[in-house]
Amino acid sequence: MLTELHIQQLGVITESRLEPAPGLTAVTGETGAGKTMIVTGLGLLLGHRADPTMVRTGAEQARVEGVFTGLDDVATRLSELGAETDAGELIVARQLRTNGRSRAWLGGVAAPLGTVAGVVGELATIHGQLEQVRLGTEERQRQVLDRFGGKPVAEVLERYRELFELRRSVDKELNERVENSRERAREADLLAFGLSEIERVDPQPGEDTELATRAQRLQAMDDLRMLAQEASHALSGADDGDPDDPGVVGLAGIAVKNTGRIAEMDPQAEALGEQLNQLGLAAQEAAGALASYVAGLDADPLALETITTRRAELADLTRKYGENIDAVLDWARDASERIEDLGSDEQRIEALRTRRTQLDEQLHHQAEVLHGLRVKAAQHLASGVREELGALAMPHARLEFRLEPLELPGPWGSDRVSLLFSANPGSPLAPLAKVASGGELSRIRLGLEVVLAGSDPGHTFVFDEVDAGVGGQVATEIGRRLAKLARHSQVIVVTHLAQVAAFAERHYVVTKSSDGLVTTSDVELVSGDQRLHEIARLMAGSESDKALAHARELVADAAGTQN
Repeated sequence: MLTELHIQQLGVITESRLEPAPGLTAVTGETGAGKTMIVTGLGLLLGHRADPTMVRTGAEQARVEGVFTGLDDVATRLSELGAETDAGELIVARQLRTNGRSRAWLGGVAAPLGTVAGVVGELATIHGQLEQVRLGTEERQRQVLDRFGGKPVAEVLERYRELFELRRSVDKELNERVENSRERAREADLLAFGLSEIERVDPQPGEDTELATRAQRLQAMDDLRMLAQEASHALSGADDGDPDDPGVVGLAGIAVKNTGRIAEMDPQAEALGEQLNQLGLAAQEAAGALASYVAGLDADPLALETITTRRAELADLTRKYGENIDAVLDWARDASERIEDLGSDEQRIEALRTRRTQLDEQLHHQAEVLHGLRVKAAQHLASGVREELGALAMPHARLEFRLEPLELPGPWGSDRVSLLFSANPGSPLAPLAKVASGGELSRIRLGLEVVLAGSDPGHTFVFDEVDAGVGGQVATEIGRRLAKLARHSQVIVVTHLAQVAAFAERHYVVTKSSDGLVTTSDVELVSGDQRLHEIARLMAGSESDKALAHARELVADAAGTQN
């Protein structure tokens, strides 16, 4: 329910605040006073398109705020969005600027316009000329019927749509696999060829790096041998035992021998002798290791040729399948998995065909259940609306929902729903959009909402020009029907008819003033004598005693019919 509407700098309204009644609220005023700005403001909260020209002349921005209660149906969505509520109240705001930019907020949180529209659309609905046009479409007629069907229809339809989307997904994959079977076969052949090349070479993890190191060593063999021999000579001395070229080992031996003799004469030199002895042993170990290294350099003279040949094989793989051998092996693993997937096409295609058949059977069953619920709902809804139309001076009107099978099931079932109408006896039923006048559409729409109200209690309905082109007793009946709808839901009606305004529990009047340059509108809550004067003006265009007497009588009659 809308408890407050605050409008700033919108159209001819500088600033106005409305607090609609829980039941029926009427908004009246002279033609051109700005009544439509009330509906426009609500429309902005419902996500309607914002036009920069809506901003009041001289202002930089317009702002509309609405306060809503009865949030059970949108509580989960509000929680997901992080929107805040205060004592069960939700503040929705919309701002538009002269530069065309528009922003929206839900519970103090900035939100995309589509999100705001989705939430507020669950709380309020505007019925104007656009809605009359939409009522003529089969899509809208199906929505009306499903709405009347309530929870049973909603649950079956939700399950049907889940199956429909799943079936569409299965069908898409099946078509892709069938259509791309040749391409997939070629892909599998290419991958298999690559795997055969890799398997033939049989590379090992890190092998390319290891061979590069070995090749570098073998290519430097002469230099390594020369340097190693020189180092061995420096440690071990001349091969022929020349005493003049003893090397480190020989010199260390001399030093050990001499320090031994020193220690015999001077015990303090024993530690020095031990150190030199360790030096000699280390020199001998190093000389042995170096000799082994030199001996190893002479082994396998054909190794470089073998390594070069192997590296060429590995390079051929890295040129095609990866920057190094580890990457080539990764490619091979991925290729094996891909080949396995491609090789399962036939099995997968058969499984998808089986799954599609199962889904078709489930969809058919759900569509039949949905059709049965719709047929039942259509009978009750059409009957209820016909009663309402009879009270709205259309006693001979006939209304019928026709359900015809679609050629192929669609996202909303297998029914083509159309609303047929005939206003006069003897006239055949025909599509509503083709045969109903604007006034008839208004009354049909009102009749539908009155009947539907029982399935959507607490909703806010805004009616603009619902009484266009009618008067007299029909206008009174429209007021009575709006009051009836307001027993279950909140109703706000913008009207120019006294017979409609008389039924309101709360009455606002939009007035305009001008200083010769700028026109300004204001919204004022009226009651008592003020309200009687406004109803008299609506009825007779004057506020004479006679008009006031008629207004008083009209209000009393309206109150009496509601009790």
